[in-house]
Amino acid sequence: MDKENFSRQVLKAESSLYHVAKSILHNDEDCADAIQNGILKAYEKLDTLRSEKYFKTWLTRIVINECYQLLRIRSRYVCLDDHEDWETKVSGDGYSCESEEQDIMEALMRLDEKYRLPIVLHEIEGYSSKEIGQILGLSETNVGNRLFRGKKMLRKWLEGEEQT
Repeated sequence: MDKENFSRQVLKAESSLYHVAKSILHNDEDCADAIQNGILKAYEKLDTLRSEKYFKTWLTRIVINECYQLLRIRSRYVCLDDHEDWETKVSGDGYSCESEEQDIMEALMRLDEKYRLPIVLHEIEGYSSKEIGQILGLSETNVGNRLFRGKKMLRKWLEGEEQT
């Protein structure tokens, strides 16, 4: 893969990478750092890509690893200035949500990451269960279970909020 093709593929994957990073990190600046580091690592390790048709999956996995690395680094520090809750700002962070969509995004962000990430990859980014399994290192069955349980929790929360 040459530089131009690499750049084109990265630009195509940009939105997807942002959604995945946002579902892990919740902070735009951290997302930008993780994506930038992931792209740099991917470029440096481009020779390890087995097939160009798996570029987006491969790059997504690298960005996910960068997100987790950033979380490990950030977990060592306590930020005293961080008083804002991301969940209350969903509509201001690049999502154009109507009221119902905002409720769904807020409920999605309440989910444990092991359920949230497969849902984002499947429902928002359109990955298949098989591809999600490859990205997250899970069996297809496990991905299906997490999707089912995560959606069930979302439905329960959303129905509970509607009744109040």
